[in-house]
Amino acid sequence: MLKDLYRTLLTEIGENPDREGLAKTPERMERSMRFLTSGYRMNPADVVRDALFIEQCDDMVIVKDIDLFSLCEHHMLPFYGKAHVAYLPNGKVLGLSKIPRVLEVYARRLQVQERLTNQVATALQELLKPKGVAVVIEALHLCMAMRGVEKQNSVTITSAMLGAFKSDQRTRQEFLSLIGK
Repeated sequence: MLKDLYRTLLTEIGENPDREGLAKTPERMERSMRFLTSGYRMNPADVVRDALFIEQCDDMVIVKDIDLFSLCEHHMLPFYGKAHVAYLPNGKVLGLSKIPRVLEVYARRLQVQERLTNQVATALQELLKPKGVAVVIEALHLCMAMRGVEKQNSVTITSAMLGAFKSDQRTRQEFLSLIGK
């Protein structure tokens, strides 16, 4: 069980896992880690389910400033920030709440930001079959802020552009302009 591993971890770093403040910490850490990695038990197709609707809309749909939290797979420290997601419908639109939910499927796994960005774009491309998908993620990485280089204000920006967002500079520029980039 994870709680036993966390108890051992506390002992290994020189703590007493039986002291009052830490007595229930292994159980809390286990619940926390199961939540923070719940994306492994989720599937984007299940998240989207029946939230695809036939709609003759071909204008860009953007959900911006989606809060995200994930864990760096290299140090298991958090990174957090905002995601901006757009797609160009191709006869179908997606219920708006499903875009942040697809993001959560991948953010709630051990990650690198570059892969997370591409996974969200690819999943939406496969599920919606739109004319294009764009994803931009801006995040602060505590592995950079708390240790190593110790640069607290460094923001990492990644993007994935598929379909029309990749092939048409005007479409890409419209998206970037609308999200303020």
